[in-house]
Amino acid sequence: MDIDIAINKEWFYVVVQDPDTPSEELMGFALDGETSELFIPAFETKEDAQQCFLLMPKDLIKRKYEIQAIIKDDLINHAKSNGYKVFLMDYKSVVKHELL
Repeated sequence: MDIDIAINKEWFYVVVQDPDTPSEELMGFALDGETSELFIPAFETKEDAQQCFLLMPKDLIKRKYEIQAIIKDDLINHAKSNGYKVFLMDYKSVVKHELL
């Protein structure tokens, strides 16, 4: 692999629901109750993702969750192909900005 290509890739952390199963998916949410706009929260550090995960609505009985790193381009492409936006968030669940 070309080292320059590897260095230029930006990595973010996301929450994966049901990792390593056929129903594996990135955890996403509705932006608010009044619109149908959907988003995937992304984080700059694993620690931010872990702290924010504690605040997120989730079903700990029926689902497993895991924080995983993903390349920005892969994240954006996956989100777009499934009708989601991606928002960079902090550990308090505050949106910093949309990832494009």
